[in-house]
Amino acid sequence: FYVAGLLVMAGVGLFLITSAVGRAWCGYACPQTVWVDLFLVVERAIEGDRNARMKLDAGPWTARKLMLRVSKHAIWLVIGAATGGAWIFYFADAPTLVGELFTGTAAPVAYITIAVLTATTYTFGGLMREQVCTYMCPWPRIQAAMLDENSLTVTYNDWRGEPRSRHAKKVQASGQSVGDCVDCNACVAVCPMGIDIRDGQQLECITCALCIDACDGVMDKLGKERGLISYATLSDYNANMMLATAGGSSSINPSLVRTAVGTFSDQVAHFHIRKIFRPRTYVYMGLWSLIGLGLLYSLLTRDRLELNVLHDRNPQFVTLSDGSIRNGYSVKLLNMIPEPRTIVVTMQGLRGAEMSVVGID
Repeated sequence: FYVAGLLVMAGVGLFLITSAVGRAWCGYACPQTVWVDLFLVVERAIEGDRNARMKLDAGPWTARKLMLRVSKHAIWLVIGAATGGAWIFYFADAPTLVGELFTGTAAPVAYITIAVLTATTYTFGGLMREQVCTYMCPWPRIQAAMLDENSLTVTYNDWRGEPRSRHAKKVQASGQSVGDCVDCNACVAVCPMGIDIRDGQQLECITCALCIDACDGVMDKLGKERGLISYATLSDYNANMMLATAGGSSSINPSLVRTAVGTFSDQVAHFHIRKIFRPRTYVYMGLWSLIGLGLLYSLLTRDRLELNVLHDRNPQFVTLSDGSIRNGYSVKLLNMIPEPRTIVVTMQGLRGAEMSVVGID
């Protein structure tokens, strides 16, 4: 009962999080994301950054390349065994099983289970990576029904970033308008899904916000406001796009969203926390709270003593030599408080009957 209730709460909570802040679960808490991030840390530490890895991939096989690849995959297998294969220790006495595994005396099913879990962790986290999220996980498709125009999603604000240029000063000197995006591709380089957020909302985006951090770092170096890529709602984005295109009558002109001194206009829409609190999220929060309160009430008011009396089935009764009849019952008592209790068992309604205890477990 309680496990089922907690699972329902987890499901409703996931709906609430998705409707409020998009795929935050995917980007921050999903085990697949955590594993991929961990595997990428190892890959970057051994083979270098993205450019170095691309150069290594394109280069010929040398002793150094072989050593780097073997080292990387060996560590990946260790991570797979430590995080995936270790699940088996939840179902057995861990210290005993560890000793048996190293001495070769463990049951074959233990070795098979560890091998399968290690292989799947290594494959999903190290080799398949974003393919798991894109093609195997159903959540990206389910979430589409939970998002609305006020849900937070990672957004490239092209109303201030376009037209992009790597030579902004030259373009401005020629009298053309230019946005804040310098087309450095830092957002693409850090994306674990391999997408370009500047192409708009995409099924593959897991809302990890790595592109936001990368872009903010570039904006800091250029002395521009952060938030070219940011968490934003569709309603705010559409309002700002209408402002940057003069109501949709022209192409994007970033100067329309700024004042004469270069700061953002007061008409630019920014996210406010109150947008999270809307009818949909209130319904989810109310349902989640009701289920939680129901479970809590049930837990606090449950019986602290459980009594089960089972009649012996074979034989149902025994006729003794003096003509009396003996019935056997199994009485099970469960004390659910952390203190010893004295339980008195009596029998009523049967005149002349006697009761004796045969054994206590």
